[in-house]
Amino acid sequence: MSDIKAKTHHGEMTIDQLAEIQPGMAALMKETGERYTNAYYAAKGGNWKMAAHQLNQLRAAFRTAKVTRPKYAEDLDAYDKEYLQPIFKAIHDQDWDGFEKAFRKGEEGSDVYHDKRGYPYVRYVLPKEAPSSLYMGPPEKFRREQKKEEG
Repeated sequence: MSDIKAKTHHGEMTIDQLAEIQPGMAALMKETGERYTNAYYAAKGGNWKMAAHQLNQLRAAFRTAKVTRPKYAEDLDAYDKEYLQPIFKAIHDQDWDGFEKAFRKGEEGSDVYHDKRGYPYVRYVLPKEAPSSLYMGPPEKFRREQKKEEG
């Protein structure tokens, strides 16, 4: 165990302790699934910037995974190249049909990598409805509802 310590206002931790608390693939894949879902509904709603943002954040989770779980780095890079890049192209082109086709191909690609890594029981399924916590339509159409004061 390392003697190098990191100090915070909460106390000290060794570098080894910091390494042990990094998120594993399960936590990162949960975030990835949520971002993938958000990208779909944002694109469907015409909020292409939100769709791109969600996929960029998905890639950020991939970058974390490649550091904390390096044995997955090659697969994550391959998934990005084969499945995410075509989705990004469709977002750039604001091409809903191309987006949906690439998105569905990415779902199937997810199955391939889960199978390869021994998780054939893990399957991403697009929720039937968009998350209610984010506005997925065109940004210029967003209007925040005003609450009426009770009196």
